[in-house]
Amino acid sequence: MRAVLLILLGAATLLAAGPSPDGVVWTLDSIGRVAGQRSTWVGAPRVEASPWGRAVRFNGVGDGIFVPVLPLEGAVQFTVEILFYPEADGPAEQRFWHAQDGKETRALIETRLDGRGGWWLDTFMTNQASGGGVTLVDPARVHPAGRWHWAALRYDGRTLAHFVNGRKELERAVDLAPFGPGTVSLGVRQNRVHWFKGLIAEVRYHRVAVPEEQLRRVP
Repeated sequence: MRAVLLILLGAATLLAAGPSPDGVVWTLDSIGRVAGQRSTWVGAPRVEASPWGRAVRFNGVGDGIFVPVLPLEGAVQFTVEILFYPEADGPAEQRFWHAQDGKETRALIETRLDGRGGWWLDTFMTNQASGGGVTLVDPARVHPAGRWHWAALRYDGRTLAHFVNGRKELERAVDLAPFGPGTVSLGVRQNRVHWFKGLIAEVRYHRVAVPEEQLRRVP
């Protein structure tokens, strides 16, 4: 019955579970709707099978999804986890998760590709409290493209840190104010530059700083 309903709607559906011990879970098994609200997309992101269930593929030149909700609104601590598959031949700089509110508070999870089959994580956050941008990036921490990975961005109220497959890579002490109401883009920065080539299967939002040993990882 659910499959028939999706066909009648004329678009696929991006599903999001509500709050749970696992946080707010966005399962990218289709496109078009999240958390009960209709999303928009550009290009032709498509759903395909993956070892983790369904995932959305982005082509690296014009595919993106824009979700008009931000589950981290008002959170003084937060953790974002994202299960993704970067292609080796994607653009050198890719913004595949971008959250922003109306107060210029924004956070991005990005990849940098080395052109030799490797990538490293680049994360960024800024708002009025920080008085400028905070970037976490280290080109020496290279991971293989063409494989699935979990990336995480965490703020515990004092320190911003990022992780790949459950292992902390970088951190920096910073004062960050909570997000206000906002939006999230997947596969591209919200101003439609720096497109992502690869797949995204799942995004998890926690309104707490998840301990490192509890973060998800791909073996």
